[in-house]
Amino acid sequence: MVRVAGMRGRQTVRGMFQSLGVILVAAGVMYLFIPHDESAEPVKGKDYRVELLTAQRAAPYPVLAPEGLGEGWKATVVSYKRENADAWQLGFLSPDTQYVAIHQSTAAPKSFVPDVTQRAKNTGRTETVAGRVWQRWEGPKYDALVRVDGGATTVVTGTASFERLTEMAGSLRSKKA
Repeated sequence: MVRVAGMRGRQTVRGMFQSLGVILVAAGVMYLFIPHDESAEPVKGKDYRVELLTAQRAAPYPVLAPEGLGEGWKATVVSYKRENADAWQLGFLSPDTQYVAIHQSTAAPKSFVPDVTQRAKNTGRTETVAGRVWQRWEGPKYDALVRVDGGATTVVTGTASFERLTEMAGSLRSKKA
């Protein structure tokens, strides 16, 4: 009896190593034949002109979008939701691969701003950008510049530095459709 149990244990260990070998060979084959180009651009920019035009026509406030941003900015997220307090969102990847987004809404600023900034808090400080005064908010995940004007709250937020947030805020323009 003891002899059979000992052989069965060796067979189990040998079977485990054989299975592991098969898995490693399969993983190596997949790695070789599945294309992976590290030099390829990982994020493709979105064309947001149609959504911007739609939002500008539908929103009860001047919808903002950047003009004249430097090289390397890529739009990644765009949406307008009339049923959600006329919420406009336009997100970008900055040249230094940080996230920067413009959010606008007619929702109450007390709930809207903490929601889109991932719980950032008003620091009580302000910053003047392109002649407009913005509140400075800081948070554990996102920092933000916030303005309430024209019947809407505008938030420029993201993982980027305040320098990048200021660059975005300074580029914002409105064209009523």
